[in-house]
Amino acid sequence: MKEEETFNLEEVFLKLEETIADLEREDITLEQSFKEYQKGMELLKKCNETIDKVEKKVLVLNENGETDEF
Repeated sequence: MKEEETFNLEEVFLKLEETIADLEREDITLEQSFKEYQKGMELLKKCNETIDKVEKKVLVLNENGETDEF
């Protein structure tokens, strides 16, 4: 995956589902499974990074009616 590649979480989840389906195929070779596993781990990393960025931007309304970052 290219570092500058843009995507949303839904796209990542779809790609992860495709990767899992590929790994579950009976005719997959060991070499192919290693490549698919690596691809899946890269997707998970991107997903975690995106979620972390969103969590940092989420604002929480406190008891005084003011917003604080999450």
